[in-house]
Amino acid sequence: MLKRRIIPCLDIRDGRTVKGVNFINLVDAGDAVELAKMYAYQGADELVFLDITATIENRKTLASLVEKIAAEINIPFTVGGGINTVEDVALVIKAGADKVTINSSAVRKPELIKEIASQFGSQCVVVAIDTRMENNDWFVVIDGGRTKTEWETIQWAQSVEKAGAGEILLTSMNTDGTKSGFSLDITGQVSNAVNIPVIASGGAGTMEHFRDVFFNTSCSAALAASIFHFGEVKIPDLKRFLKKENIAVRI
Repeated sequence: MLKRRIIPCLDIRDGRTVKGVNFINLVDAGDAVELAKMYAYQGADELVFLDITATIENRKTLASLVEKIAAEINIPFTVGGGINTVEDVALVIKAGADKVTINSSAVRKPELIKEIASQFGSQCVVVAIDTRMENNDWFVVIDGGRTKTEWETIQWAQSVEKAGAGEILLTSMNTDGTKSGFSLDITGQVSNAVNIPVIASGGAGTMEHFRDVFFNTSCSAALAASIFHFGEVKIPDLKRFLKKENIAVRI
């Protein structure tokens, strides 16, 4: 049986880790390199790094920080934020990333998924899907949740798989940062609609929330940020809890 993965997420602004609610009201959560080292030591299965205010101007800063983190950890490392071209991908892969995640750029230029997969392999491409429920329907949103698209979430998930994505990082904007639990309905629907791994994101507040998303959906991994950054849930404790709940995890 495939083991479920626990993935801390580092949201980066100006080189520092930050966290907010629904991507706003950001507060400082610590040094990115030190947090990455701590999570690798604690037994995180992977690490996701998102430069949430990335622009072309700070691309060099992103690459140098990726290099610093990659030098300190020995677990798979996914990097996203401001990745708009194959050349951007090459830069962060060269800096030490194992995978890249694209979000708004994938919606605006769907052929980018195929271009990255062709050059670096599908296993390198994680498409991040931010989704929000409106009037009982789940739609894809971009630009940090500020722009609604016409894509229904399940349709877009199936489309990115067909284009060559190797994994989906699904974030519910309705629950992001609220610590009220993952959105089990859309996570379950997307996990059942595609044949590639789905990472659940948005809403983790307790160890029970991880148990619930693994019990009730077929997602491959669960991602969280602030509860790990501020020590509310420690990864070794979480994994021991999940194992007692008969959920296969790597200890």
